[in-house]
Amino acid sequence: MIRVGIAGIGFMGMIHYLAYQKLKGVKVAALCEQDRKRLEGDWRAIKGNFGPAGTMMDLSGIDTYENLDEMLASDKLDMFDICLPPAAHAQVAIAALKRGKHVFSEKPIALTPADGDRMLKAARAADKQLMIGQVLPFFPEYAFAVQAVRGGKYGKLLGGHFKRVISDPLWLKDFYDPHKVGGPMLDLHVHDAHFIRLLCGMPRAVFSSGRMRGEVAEYFASQFLFDDPSLVVSVESGVIHQQGRGFCAGFEIHLERATLLYDFAVIGGQAETPMPLTVLSADGKVTRPTMKSADPIDSFAAELSEALKTVRSGKPSTLLDGQLARDAVVLCQKQTASIQKGRLVTV
Repeated sequence: MIRVGIAGIGFMGMIHYLAYQKLKGVKVAALCEQDRKRLEGDWRAIKGNFGPAGTMMDLSGIDTYENLDEMLASDKLDMFDICLPPAAHAQVAIAALKRGKHVFSEKPIALTPADGDRMLKAARAADKQLMIGQVLPFFPEYAFAVQAVRGGKYGKLLGGHFKRVISDPLWLKDFYDPHKVGGPMLDLHVHDAHFIRLLCGMPRAVFSSGRMRGEVAEYFASQFLFDDPSLVVSVESGVIHQQGRGFCAGFEIHLERATLLYDFAVIGGQAETPMPLTVLSADGKVTRPTMKSADPIDSFAAELSEALKTVRSGKPSTLLDGQLARDAVVLCQKQTASIQKGRLVTV
């Protein structure tokens, strides 16, 4: 039995807690949160842009802490699950690794590549697993795309376009603070930056245009340049000012013998899929593969199952790899620099 302590009971902490309930061989043994109401099980104020609303929770049998150092000192825990604001990821992860705990941290790995490097170094020194919750490859449509590219069924990857846009998250404190959350670039787009890095490798340069809000990008479009000039990859991401469309995401991925299409949105609080995963094949056929589940909690459960497998086997996960997560932050950083400078930026 792997015993997990979750640090931070906001929206993602709640999602992780619910996902662990779907898995065997693991127990959420401890929670750390400064909000006393949440430690007592009142999660009704928790809000996000997808998934279930917060409710009253029965936390009996779970150790609760208001002080993070006290939970770090517990000898009952095997793994720390960090769902704190991004600015705290590096400090808490390094402290947990030094205490001999495996670490699963929500994305982004950190706000800067330098802090990501510190976390990777600490994991190597402790001989423990550092896993970053870049969950996108565990959503069925994105998992299908990964397999399509890696399996070679449709030939060489030629590129694609990715999008991820939300309504202004008015409930999130410090969202636009570059030293605490990092804005849409690091809180939202980092998913697609990681996915592009996973599928395509590291680009050599990027050109981005966009609107800034203070020191962070509010809305932007980017073109990535690779050593292979035939690999054409672009993204759009950020925040719109209206609340009617809380979230949208999708892709169009081009391969030699197929194009993969997908589009999802939350409109007026209701989930819609204008374009279910669709495969346009070389023979002119249009197919729509059956997806396993529409419940986003299942995707997080798959991600956490991969983390538990990694802990049990001692073999690093290619999908939760800290280096890939660190590279995604580099891509975000370079896109912001391109917007600010108004020119192509070398990666």
